Amino acid sequence: MKRRDFLMSGTAAAAALTTTGLEAKPAPKTRRPNLLYVFSDQHRACSLPGEAYNQAMAPNLAAFRAQNCSMNKCVSNYPLCTPYRAIFMSGMYPQQSGVLGNEDILNPKVGPLGETFRQAGYHTGYVGKWHIHGQDKVGGEDFRFIPKGPYRMGFEDWHVWGNTNDHYHSWTFDQETGEKIFPEGWQPTRMTDEAITFLKAQDKEKPWFLVLSWNPPHPPFDPPPEKRDLYPDDMQPTRPNVQILPKAADIHKGVRTGRALSKAAQGYHGSITSIDEEFARVLKALEETGMADDTIVIYTSDHGEMMGSQGLMGKRVPFEESCRVPFFIRYPGVTRAGQKSDVLFSAVDIYPTLCGLAGVPVPKHCAGRDLSDAMRGKAIQEPEHVFLISQNEGAGAKLKGAQAAARQARPGYCPPYRGIRTRTHTYVMGDTGRWLLFDNVADPFQMKNLVEDPAQQPLIHRLEAEIEKWLRSVKDEIFPFAEAKKGIFRMAVSPNGPRAEGGADGGAKAGAAEPAPAN
Repeated sequence: MKRRDFLMSGTAAAAALTTTGLEAKPAPKTRRPNLLYVFSDQHRACSLPGEAYNQAMAPNLAAFRAQNCSMNKCVSNYPLCTPYRAIFMSGMYPQQSGVLGNEDILNPKVGPLGETFRQAGYHTGYVGKWHIHGQDKVGGEDFRFIPKGPYRMGFEDWHVWGNTNDHYHSWTFDQETGEKIFPEGWQPTRMTDEAITFLKAQDKEKPWFLVLSWNPPHPPFDPPPEKRDLYPDDMQPTRPNVQILPKAADIHKGVRTGRALSKAAQGYHGSITSIDEEFARVLKALEETGMADDTIVIYTSDHGEMMGSQGLMGKRVPFEESCRVPFFIRYPGVTRAGQKSDVLFSAVDIYPTLCGLAGVPVPKHCAGRDLSDAMRGKAIQEPEHVFLISQNEGAGAKLKGAQAAARQARPGYCPPYRGIRTRTHTYVMGDTGRWLLFDNVADPFQMKNLVEDPAQQPLIHRLEAEIEKWLRSVKDEIFPFAEAKKGIFRMAVSPNGPRAEGGADGGAKAGAAEPAPAN
């Protein structure tokens, strides 16, 4: 299918899906609303129709956003797979839950989200990528089967995939026996099938809570060929801060050739188009059950993707492409078409907010805020800031000897950091010095680092005071805050100069002459 034909057919399909529910009746007062929480992995907010420099075709998500409520400043506190999921499940910061890397296991004693909803009378289900129970090998995604019990975090129906980065040959588990089952086809389609089976089996008289977790657009950027081919082979990301690094830049996951970036961009955007289609299937199935008017539906992601911005690929870093994610919500009779909110909203707020939306008491252990009134369109006392964190993998996991040393010594593109995102600025401290300060209003693509600007030092001191207060409140015993205040951390990529090579400007802009491939 040609790009133009796809856009025309997609627009029509999206319109058909979203017209139902526009005049939706409020959820019945006799019981709590159902909750369908859909999240993908690595879908940045800027790769959606309506965003500046967007290149992704996603007509169904675009229509869902337009006809419902969009939280435009949703931030992933720790933009990495397991730490995000632990924040979502626990309502706690990583320093509180102990989940500081992808190898860590979330302790069910934290009072997990699924258990809170189960105890509130919900039938709970989880389908897709789990990734909060460690991995069979460090750096891999060979996930383990979890028998029935507390480590399923309160989810009664548990249909989880292993080896989720292989989108065509991965397996799911028989939830009773742990036997591996190998469904055919693209992984998210099979996950969606399982979610639809769950929806069709529900009792309309009892509330249910389903989490559907897709792995794409997470690498390896391998969508079905017909979706990949909607995008040109030579496409390049168009955001102004995209760069190609000098070949000698020793940066883990740095972008070194335009050819590699084209291939990644084509696969990434094709993956977004593919999950957009899966999202439409879920909405259609929900409508067919007759429960759409009684169901809160949310679409979001765990973190973003750099895709060449600042010369980087991947996530973890504190730039907007990595941290800012979509968060769209439909609550029939409550949210309204075209509703937008610029309230700062972060992953640690999701647990208490879901409770607030459903009328479930918020557990006392939750570190975030219930911001459900913002989604109801009510005036609230807005958060003034949200916090950012990343830690070397292995810091929280029980890794030993050479395994841990190898993990810590791997060339990295960012240091362990703690940071703060206000309504206007992002400030980040690396573990060896002050790192980044951006005015996100004047500089939305974060191309001018103000961390050494004398005029900004009073602001830096105020933001550091907030970070220090937060570190004390969460009992952060890892980050060397006092030492970090004394130095300046200069990463070898934009926007920090000096670069590894190439002068003050660093690498070439994407689309310029490519550096020679590294040997």
